[in-house]
Amino acid sequence: MNQARFQAACQTICNAERARSGIGTLGEKTLHAVLKHHFAPDPACHEVRVGSFVADIVTAGGIMEIQTRSFEKLAKKLAAFLECAPVTLVYPLPRTKWLIWMDEQTGEMTKKRKSPKQGTMADAVFELHKIRQLLQHPGLRLCIAFIDVEEYRYLNGWSADKKRGSTRCDRVPIGIAEEVYIEGPGDFVKFLPGGLPPQFTTKDYSFASRTNLRTAQLALHLLYQMGVVARVGKQGKSYVYEMNT
Repeated sequence: MNQARFQAACQTICNAERARSGIGTLGEKTLHAVLKHHFAPDPACHEVRVGSFVADIVTAGGIMEIQTRSFEKLAKKLAAFLECAPVTLVYPLPRTKWLIWMDEQTGEMTKKRKSPKQGTMADAVFELHKIRQLLQHPGLRLCIAFIDVEEYRYLNGWSADKKRGSTRCDRVPIGIAEEVYIEGPGDFVKFLPGGLPPQFTTKDYSFASRTNLRTAQLALHLLYQMGVVARVGKQGKSYVYEMNT
């Protein structure tokens, strides 16, 4: 992980010209643009056509695709890329997030407030589960990039303070905390949180990873498919798991 290169990418993107354009007004969101320059500082490597699709980055080492959400739309494109070259799929997640609220009419912004939530590996499960049929492909590598961000949101939600149900405008990265690489099915062990007992259920995983039961269910289903955990029995209606040795 190269902190200096990441900060250089932030400066390249968040420059005076982008500031004049205004937060969230560009076709390409700030976080996506910064990550492209972080992983490939040479713009000649960006937005390169590969077959019927356009890849975010193409270098001698292969293809790199940066996806911030909606992985279900990525499956066809990713499958096509994997027929041509090795692919690294980058999924950025906020590690520490600062919230700034914007008035849509005036553009006035509140002071930033630190969110109490800290990003974890479990936060990647919901999207990764959508492309689970591709995750064992030998040409695919994952990079979970934990980013410190300032998140700008419009005050247009349905609650009295207009925050709940609001629209996210943009995410501006201010630092990179960690890059976690998943090189193959065995590396999915990194999705097992610390503190699990030798045999555990969905509720145990939910508690240890500080996530909800639905995410825990998806995570263990994914880890079972990857061969990281085995089902060794049942506790009521719930499967009992243990790490697969």
